[in-house]
Amino acid sequence: MKFDLHTHHFRCGHADGNIRDYIESGIAAGLSVIGISDHTPYFGSQEEQPFPLIAMAKKEFSNYVEEVLHLKQEYEGTIDVLLGIESDFFPEHAKVYANVLAQYPFDYVIGSVHSVGNVSIFNKNRWKRLSEEEHIAVKEAYYALIRDSARSGMFQVLGHIDAMKGNYPPFSDIPAATAIDETLQVIAECDVAIEINTSGKTKLSGGWYPNDAILERALHYGVNVTFGSDAHIPGRVAEDLDDVACRLREIGFTEWVYYKNKQKVVVPL
Repeated sequence: MKFDLHTHHFRCGHADGNIRDYIESGIAAGLSVIGISDHTPYFGSQEEQPFPLIAMAKKEFSNYVEEVLHLKQEYEGTIDVLLGIESDFFPEHAKVYANVLAQYPFDYVIGSVHSVGNVSIFNKNRWKRLSEEEHIAVKEAYYALIRDSARSGMFQVLGHIDAMKGNYPPFSDIPAATAIDETLQVIAECDVAIEINTSGKTKLSGGWYPNDAILERALHYGVNVTFGSDAHIPGRVAEDLDDVACRLREIGFTEWVYYKNKQKVVVPL
């Protein structure tokens, strides 16, 4: 059984295509389940759309939900369309986000840390002129936020948990094994899944998120894993899905999961 829980579309301002395009690509790829999971609006501001190239406008949020639910009905019997959403995790705004998200019938919510210290994790300039100690401090702060996101109870899935390497590949070599192990332990204790996200290949780092070393530790701690292409164009839906499944089996995983009505569905690998 094949599934992809992480897809976007035009509403977020940095993806191409409409929701139907992604569903049709999922069908062509042989998926049984496709999750639509565009970025939430930025709820940490009173502005309608403070970041138009990053997140959808607030007025589009209910339209997004209604469209996915309509397409879920339309495609019933052909492919299972799930209503998902990708939400940033900002500790200072977590209650606001949780209250808004609770008003809608999401099958699952992906929690992603996209900024540390108010700077994008993909901003490679953030690393300039930092000492070794400062590199370590930034990486540890990143994983502290991921731990907090797991503990928040807001999410079923945590997105791309080493994506800070995306535009700065040396990130993976910054020593922080203790922070990563602690993070994986917390994720396992909170019964949240991590995704194997194949969009890393679109960044300077190449490859997938997270790396094999993290996946091996995730298996050790009993962390649930899922799959998301993080497609921002329809043609990337389910990209590398079979290769990911094969690699997970090689590492030692025997199953992965997806979520429907916020309930875990276990799928043999």
